Amino acid sequence: MEIAIYSDLVCPWCFIGKRRIEQVLRTPVGEGISLRWLPFQLYPNIPPGGLDRQQVLEARYGADADATRVPSRIRDEAAEVGLEFDFGAMRKTPNTLDGHRLVERFVGPGQSDLVEVLFRYYFQEGADVGDHDVLLEAVAQAGLDVDAAREVLESDALRDAVLEQIRTAYDTGVTGVPSYLLAGRFSIPGAQPADVLSKFIERVRLRLGEES
Repeated sequence: MEIAIYSDLVCPWCFIGKRRIEQVLRTPVGEGISLRWLPFQLYPNIPPGGLDRQQVLEARYGADADATRVPSRIRDEAAEVGLEFDFGAMRKTPNTLDGHRLVERFVGPGQSDLVEVLFRYYFQEGADVGDHDVLLEAVAQAGLDVDAAREVLESDALRDAVLEQIRTAYDTGVTGVPSYLLAGRFSIPGAQPADVLSKFIERVRLRLGEES
C-alpha cells in the first residue's frame, strides 16, 4: 500500500507527522507500505527570496509575535517523537516551491531521506531551505544526485507538475498538512498519533480486502 503525504517543508507538524508514520512503519502494521511525499504550500505568496520570519509572524499574529518561541504544544509533541526544534535559529520564511521540485525529482527510495534532511535543516539548524546552495547541500546529505538536482534548479523543470499537485490537494479537500492519503482513496488529516494511524491503516486494508 502506498501512503501519499501532503506536506510543506516549513510545517512543524509535518516533521512530527513524519516521525509518527515512521513509528508505524517499524511495526508489523507497516509491512508493505511505501511513502510518497506530495507538495503543499502554507505560504504560497512568499517571494522566491523568502521573507524575514519575524515580519511574517507579526503580519499574521500581531506585533507581539515572537519568532523564537516554540509553542508549547508543538514543543511537547515534538519531544514525544525525539525532536527538538530551534525556532530562534529560523531567520527566514522561505518559498518552498524549489524544495518541493527537488522532492518530486527524487520520488523513490531516497525521497524520504531528502525530506528528512530538509526538515532538519529548517527546524533544527535554521537553514534557508529556499536557497539553492542549501537545497543542493541537502541533496548531497541525502545521498542523491546533486547534478540532477542542479539541473532542476537551473530550469523550470517540474514547476508546473508541482503546482498542479498543490491545486489537486486543494481540489480534493486538503486545507492543512500533514494530510495522509492511503491507497489513493482514504484520507487522514493532521499529525495523528502512531496508534491512530495504525488503526486506520488496518481498517483500510480490511476494506480493500473486502473489495478484492
